[in-house]
Amino acid sequence: MSCAEDINLLAVVVDTNPAAWAAAASDPDRPLDFVKIIEQLLIFINAHLSLKFDNELAIIASHADQSQFLYPLPPADPLDAADDEPSKPANVYKQFFDVDRAVVSKLKELVDDKRTKSAEHENRSMVAGSLALALSYINRIKRANENNSVQSRILILSISPDLPSQYIPTMNCIFAAQKVSTRIDVCRFSGRKYGGESVFLPQASHITAGIYLDIPEPSNLLQYLLYTFLPEPSMRKTLLLPHKDQVDFRAACFCHKNVVDVGYVCSVCLSIFCSLSKKCPTCQTVFPAPK
Repeated sequence: MSCAEDINLLAVVVDTNPAAWAAAASDPDRPLDFVKIIEQLLIFINAHLSLKFDNELAIIASHADQSQFLYPLPPADPLDAADDEPSKPANVYKQFFDVDRAVVSKLKELVDDKRTKSAEHENRSMVAGSLALALSYINRIKRANENNSVQSRILILSISPDLPSQYIPTMNCIFAAQKVSTRIDVCRFSGRKYGGESVFLPQASHITAGIYLDIPEPSNLLQYLLYTFLPEPSMRKTLLLPHKDQVDFRAACFCHKNVVDVGYVCSVCLSIFCSLSKKCPTCQTVFPAPK
């Protein structure tokens, strides 16, 4: 059990790739409704906040061409904030209201942003950038609470396929999370037209002692979130949680960014290549001729 003074920090990375969600909505077997998924996610987030008054939260959108904070919002001018402040219903907890309003408004801005229109048909998601933002926020919270113990974790809601060109920054974020004892949990959606088997995200969960879960029935997402991902890390050893037995540890080559089964590794900089060359393109080391 964690101490009463411990602060539980949850950073949620939401895959908001428009192309992937459009394909998921038209899937014949497991259609996904983005609005309903967000509604269930917000209930889970409110449950996390209600467990303890000082629980911390960050929500980050992993879009097709950028990563952006949905919550918390940057500090605004007090006068502007007062003008834009909507009336809160009397029977709603203020923090729940603030989180829900911020997430919905920022998602609408992200969808309507003209800069994202050119990338809305590209089936990719900036997971590495979102992980970097989450780790930076976690580091800031830990520095601001040096007298208290902060238990941090990252939850990724993923629907996009892996992007091999992000292998290096993704692995850098994974090892950075491991170094600061931050678990990476993954909630993965898969269907005939979307998702598919991921190579990098199971490695992230395995290396950081997190949980990787393929959602078998998206309509029951809230149940999986509450029973699997809501308990704090210190309580997980007392619970029977899902475990991924086999993890694919394949890497992406540095030359063509393709996932390879067998590759060549530079003995100096440890770069991985899919074909043998005379010189390492990364560190320029000249390899001896094969005998």
